[in-house]
Amino acid sequence: MPWKECSVMDERLRFVARLLEGERMSDVCRSFGISRKTGYKIYSRYKAEGAEALTDRSRRPVRYANQLPAPVEQLIIATRREKPHWGARKIREVLIRKLAGDVRVPAQSTVHAVLDRHGLVKRAKQRRRHRAEGTPLSTGHLPNQLWAADFKGEFRLGNRQYCYPLTVTDNASRMILACEALPSTREEGAFQTFQHLFREWGLPDAIRTDNGLPFASPNGLYNLSKLSVWWLRLGIRIERIRPGNPQQNGRHERMHRTLKAETARPAEPNFLAQQARFDDFVSEFNTERPHEALGMKMPGEVYTASSRSYVGLPDLTYPFHDKDILVTSCGRVCMHRKKINVSKVLAGQSLGIKEVDDGIWLLSFMSHDLGYIDLEQKTLQTIDNPFGTRV
Repeated sequence: MPWKECSVMDERLRFVARLLEGERMSDVCRSFGISRKTGYKIYSRYKAEGAEALTDRSRRPVRYANQLPAPVEQLIIATRREKPHWGARKIREVLIRKLAGDVRVPAQSTVHAVLDRHGLVKRAKQRRRHRAEGTPLSTGHLPNQLWAADFKGEFRLGNRQYCYPLTVTDNASRMILACEALPSTREEGAFQTFQHLFREWGLPDAIRTDNGLPFASPNGLYNLSKLSVWWLRLGIRIERIRPGNPQQNGRHERMHRTLKAETARPAEPNFLAQQARFDDFVSEFNTERPHEALGMKMPGEVYTASSRSYVGLPDLTYPFHDKDILVTSCGRVCMHRKKINVSKVLAGQSLGIKEVDDGIWLLSFMSHDLGYIDLEQKTLQTIDNPFGTRV
């Protein structure tokens, strides 16, 4: 709400006062720079509750998504244990009768997700679930077991353009694999950089990043981005550090301090000159600068290329699922003439689906279970985040 520099409460009072003096809603809203919808909301609150209603209200959500009241969840578990052969649909009918309108009854897919979370769902073939939450970070003792990637903080060049250095290092050897001067953190530049790296050095086992763009997306399913989906398709594990814990990527951050001191103070006049300075720094760091943690060897003496060559994306197959399904360009899957939103970051990807209960389908991407599709509700009920942050 674009209020002027003063108390928001005072502005709301002045706004209401002008309406009470007979001015038109559209004219008052225009002078305060707000929409008429917002204006009518403020005026309605004033008429219903008086001046006290114009104070700031809590922005906490009334309810949290996917969070059931504890008694309802316990009722689901107790019913399943009493009737171990009943599925989510029958248990939901029990809830409808027992709750009798006192509490909103969860969807069938939510009931199934609760049963699955408590180990009360039998699967035709058990697969090891990928639970990234709370699992330790990998160590990467050998070259290419773990790479680290990040955007060094932006800075202005001499021509006043912003430069965003994308850096990639090998955790074991400390080798700087890339330091690219990019004009933004958009995915296009990162895709080109990593494609070049994979062709030159091969594929790592895992890549560790923070939770920012383009490595993760706040709007993507489980915060996946198109870049991280591409890495997963190539058989690369993604590791995300906890927000606000850069020390979890400490070796990479330490290199960043040296990089900033030697290449950005002062910055070069343009991108071409800045990239040349980055290249000189990388060459010296990898081939001339001894590293204490490497027994005074240079990173270039320790690092070796990966044995996993980059040959493009492998085909996806789901032998333990009922069938494959393609995600449309708008991020949906179509089943039985119904459209279910999944995520645009998975557009064009083949997913596996398997019916696990009447009208409930397990949706998987590669070896990762994404959640349950409820055909009646036309929704995807997510489960434990298989790509979450690490400790």
